[in-house]
Amino acid sequence: MANNAKSRVNVMIIQLFFVNFVVSKKANQINLLTYMSNTSEKKKVLFVSSEMSPFLEESPVSTIARMIPQAIQEKDNEIRVLVPRFGVINERRNRLHEVVRLSGMNIAINETDNPLIIKVASIPGTKMQVYFLDNEDFFHRKGIYRDKVENKFFKDNDERTIFFCKGALETVKKLGWAPDIIHCQGWMTSLIPLYIKTLYKDEPVFKNAKVVYSVFNDDFKESLGDNFAQKASLNELEDTELKAFESANWSSLNRGGILHSDAVVNCCNGSGMNAETVGHLSEKMVLEHSDDSTADKYLDFYDKVLTES
Repeated sequence: MANNAKSRVNVMIIQLFFVNFVVSKKANQINLLTYMSNTSEKKKVLFVSSEMSPFLEESPVSTIARMIPQAIQEKDNEIRVLVPRFGVINERRNRLHEVVRLSGMNIAINETDNPLIIKVASIPGTKMQVYFLDNEDFFHRKGIYRDKVENKFFKDNDERTIFFCKGALETVKKLGWAPDIIHCQGWMTSLIPLYIKTLYKDEPVFKNAKVVYSVFNDDFKESLGDNFAQKASLNELEDTELKAFESANWSSLNRGGILHSDAVVNCCNGSGMNAETVGHLSEKMVLEHSDDSTADKYLDFYDKVLTES
């Protein structure tokens, strides 16, 4: 009798071991499938760009900002695109119209309230909509960064940059749309990675987002002014958080954008970048953009950023 009981116990132990093995194996399979699903499912990508064709003349920034979002969207992903509504953009020809439910906010810079108007337009022949951030004082002029007559750098490019970066994030908050990736393109977007990691880090729509920053050959020799960092703090950030932006020149802005982002896209094609900026790139996950870069290449990079950073 004792031997029979012992045999039955051994059989039960073997059965339990087998059941646990099967359950564990299935759990691992489910975890693997979940991982694959999370990395291959539709992505929500927010593109914030300082320029975009066909609304502006073609440049490296405007061309890439035009093509990559559409290619990502055509791969069955969800996108939003935000750009400044520069005065050289023809509102009637491009059929811009105001989005009343998103307009009406004020962006305070140095205790001055600046009204933010949101407009939208579709790119002909595509299903892609573009949101434009507008303000009469900052953008209603015949030039993008310089005046058309004397080619002088606008004195208020500092406040225009701050207004655009903060206004873009406030617009997304109002949309209530939570992106997986926030892709910033051009030096005028360089404050967004910093703001995402500080002022907006606890906002539900941004809490799980990863930030990608693109560097271009869009160098300028001027500075955004000695008090750019103070203005950009919006009376909420510490000096140490804005240290990278102190010089307020092209290199400084890109340094700040790179430092606070999760990953970087190098669109300089091997030229136009100083040694200091190259050094900062070495600290980040980098995608080298080339003329044959595809949506798949960018999506693979986004997957890597979402899983490894």
